[in-house]
Amino acid sequence: MTKLAGQVALITGGARGLGRAYALRIARLGANVAVVDKSLTSYTEFEAEQRQMSAATVVDEIRKLGVDSIGIEADVGDRDAIPAAARQVEERWGRIDVLVCNAGGSLYGRNRASDLDIDEMSEVLRRNLLGTMHTVLAVAPIMKRQRSGKMITVSSQAGSAGSVDGGNAHYGVAKAGIVMYTRYLAQDLGPFGVTANCIAPGYIGTGRLMERFERMGVDAITSRIALRRLGTVEDCARVIEFLATDLSDYVTGAVIPIDGGSTRWAG
Repeated sequence: MTKLAGQVALITGGARGLGRAYALRIARLGANVAVVDKSLTSYTEFEAEQRQMSAATVVDEIRKLGVDSIGIEADVGDRDAIPAAARQVEERWGRIDVLVCNAGGSLYGRNRASDLDIDEMSEVLRRNLLGTMHTVLAVAPIMKRQRSGKMITVSSQAGSAGSVDGGNAHYGVAKAGIVMYTRYLAQDLGPFGVTANCIAPGYIGTGRLMERFERMGVDAITSRIALRRLGTVEDCARVIEFLATDLSDYVTGAVIPIDGGSTRWAG
């Protein structure tokens, strides 16, 4: 509970699933946490996510851990909403030390590479790549003034290997863009003492995704994973802990796969 004592974290997409795991992990390290999500009760959309909750919102769960937390409902794809959220966090605590750009998501319409729906493509880019950029642009000036900070972006296995049928191409392209944006950020922010790193989760068994994995066939998925199992939210949260603390002080511009040794993305 002392590793991040006195520090402040802002986590987007933090109301459920992976974002919730990141928020709770960082809170357990002693940081105050701002949870930003389009809906602070988005977990109610999925029964498995509801079962995991121990309070009405992640904000309430964090406060039970003995640190402060606020919840801000905002869409990262809205270029005006995220600067307002960052200002609210800075006004409350005076700083932002850790940023996790977790918000994103895909759509499942016409998404094969040669038959993309351009409107869907634009929306997926807005949710993922532009959402990450909006968030970074809002927080970077604060970290530059502090001359310290840890920025963590979230790509995906889909951003480094195409699916076997060319499907979900818009999501893969958006996530690949986040990888390159993070590498540029690392060079830009390094002189200010700010690190920028990216994680790339593979098949992670969140409450939301398990239904899809079961339809695809869990055995078919795990047969392509060296560790022969799906990942858990805690597998990802442990890497977030590494990147958010002084353990990673000399790591920047890195892209860390959290995929159990997957050989190919299947869906």
